[in-house]
Amino acid sequence: MKLEHVLLRLLATRSYSGYDLRKWLAGEGQFVSSRLHHSQIYRTLARMADRGWVVYRTDPRDGRPDAKVYRLTERGQAALLDWLRSPYQPTSRFTDSDFLNRFLIAAALDRELAIRLVTTELAHRREQIARFRPRDRTIAFEGPMPGLDPARHQAAADLVHQYGAGAVDGWVAWLQDALRRLEADALSGGTADASADAPAGDPAGDLATPA
Repeated sequence: MKLEHVLLRLLATRSYSGYDLRKWLAGEGQFVSSRLHHSQIYRTLARMADRGWVVYRTDPRDGRPDAKVYRLTERGQAALLDWLRSPYQPTSRFTDSDFLNRFLIAAALDRELAIRLVTTELAHRREQIARFRPRDRTIAFEGPMPGLDPARHQAAADLVHQYGAGAVDGWVAWLQDALRRLEADALSGGTADASADAPAGDPAGDLATPA
């Protein structure tokens, strides 16, 4: 997923100044892309402006440099839709930021597209579980380095697997719930209380959920 897709999604909801975008990406957005330098944001906005995806107005600020406030153009809206309608390829890592970005805007713009997105992700994670869950996770030790305790290493690996298995099962449960809501068109009319009856660990509406 490219930074421009994140910015397109954000600008689809309202206008942002470059400073506001920096602030979001340094907070909630840090889970989208780590170690993102503010210069990358401004370079990306400049490219988007060159492509005609965004325009900006200058907002005077007392005692501070003037701010550029960006908004999406019709060409930018088309670019956002092109990205949303491009094939979604699930990655090996679940709760990928590309999926969450797509879901957040697709659920609001095109319910059928959101259903296809969630169905694709759900099928991929079920296939992953079926393929890898039964595997032999025994570690073969052959002359381990001095001080390495094979029993503790195996126990630690089993503990990590236990966490991963539980996390992906929670993700699948959330996908199933999201699909049910989409198919029933239960997201219409607001979802402020949607988390109340969602599965534990539900990341709905929260791009900041750690992967």
